[in-house]
Amino acid sequence: MITIFGSINLDLVVAVPRLPSAGETVAGPDHQTFPGGKGGNQALAARRAGAKVAMVGAVGKDAFAEPALENLRNDGVDLSGVRTLDGTTGLAFIGIDPAGENQIIEAKGANARIDPEWLETGLATSNMLMLQGDLPFESFSRALDFARQAGTSIFWNPAPVPEGSLFSCLDEVHTLVVNETEAAEVARHLSLSGDPVTFVEQLTTPSRSVVVTLGAQGIVSGQGEQRLKLKAPEIQAADTTGAGDAFCGAMAAALDGGVNFERAVKEGMAAGALACTVTGAQSSVPFKNDIAALADQIV
Repeated sequence: MITIFGSINLDLVVAVPRLPSAGETVAGPDHQTFPGGKGGNQALAARRAGAKVAMVGAVGKDAFAEPALENLRNDGVDLSGVRTLDGTTGLAFIGIDPAGENQIIEAKGANARIDPEWLETGLATSNMLMLQGDLPFESFSRALDFARQAGTSIFWNPAPVPEGSLFSCLDEVHTLVVNETEAAEVARHLSLSGDPVTFVEQLTTPSRSVVVTLGAQGIVSGQGEQRLKLKAPEIQAADTTGAGDAFCGAMAAALDGGVNFERAVKEGMAAGALACTVTGAQSSVPFKNDIAALADQIV
């Protein structure tokens, strides 16, 4: 069982001919709505990759709450830990250009008030707690405390990288996944080199695995004495929104299922690549059989 503590959003997506610069308006023909939020995205990704998943988070008392939860509910994610709070559901406003690159503005809504105390009795049956970087740092630190007390493994994707003392937090993390930009930011906090290969070398320990995703260039990673550098599968990108969440969810599901580290990384890579081929963060999340088929081709 994997528990995800994090954000739940509804994404409002507009395809535009190019992304705007500061002060500029760029128009698209229409908009689409998709369930999202980094916590919700990773929960759905882990579920579709075959794991049992429980979501802990919050939505508001508004018309966006049910659409934001629709995919999680339909795919069988346990939503008993999701609270309905006064106020609004989180929203993300996303522009996507023809190359699949995006710009995102987020309104946190109820996500700003999720409480790590909700985890106190919810981790007894979980093998893994997944956390992202969009939590307040104090909430993240408290969630780590509950996971440590429960003996639950921590999978952390610090996206975005929070402000706070990362040294002590990293000691609690068993799996760290960052992209190249996040690796550089974490390295800045820790006064380390942000070069991906060096970053992996510096932060991999006997108890902590590290993955740096490099987009079309693949990944570099480390677990114990093992080091991996794998090329990304070739795909035609339509929308990169949610690709990192698909990677994390699929990799976590594989690890939770007892798969070895290299295969888990490959399944994460396959899920992330497949997610880039479809518009929308959750609508693009692939299923277990498709992930496995593409992972078999990664060398």
